[in-house]
Amino acid sequence: MRPRKRLIGVIGSSVGTPEQLAQARVVGRLIAERGAALLCGGMTGVMTAAAQGAQEAGGLTIGILPGANAYESPPNDYIEIPLFTGLREARNYLIACASEGLIAIGGGYGTLSEIALGLRLGKPVVLLNSWQFAIKGEPLEAPTAHTPEEAIDLLWGLLP
Repeated sequence: MRPRKRLIGVIGSSVGTPEQLAQARVVGRLIAERGAALLCGGMTGVMTAAAQGAQEAGGLTIGILPGANAYESPPNDYIEIPLFTGLREARNYLIACASEGLIAIGGGYGTLSEIALGLRLGKPVVLLNSWQFAIKGEPLEAPTAHTPEEAIDLLWGLLP
């Protein structure tokens, strides 16, 4: 029996800066090189770049899309398995729940919600060029990485 692939979520901006997009592509490639499948929101920006990197490295890419079909939310060209949910923003819970760990790259309020949901669910979350948090001056339990390689190493060290 083949071992089950890890399912790693990459969350982030639907637009992204050139630096964030380059980082996302490397993160996607590194996820695939470690034999894991990439799970993301399946649309534009960081999601496209991460899926492209994973696919170029021979990895499996899965997109959890907000619309009920491809007309409502067309997946990017690098998504091998599109899952149309019809859930709009509620899909963020599915992404956080289904992922074994998450890497956040950039992002707006949607990414912020995915980070919070992942942490609430007890999932490891690594921040790369993304939100920074503190509660009453104490850093949140989401380590910050400075490179894609560091993000992958940190996440793998936190996975069960």
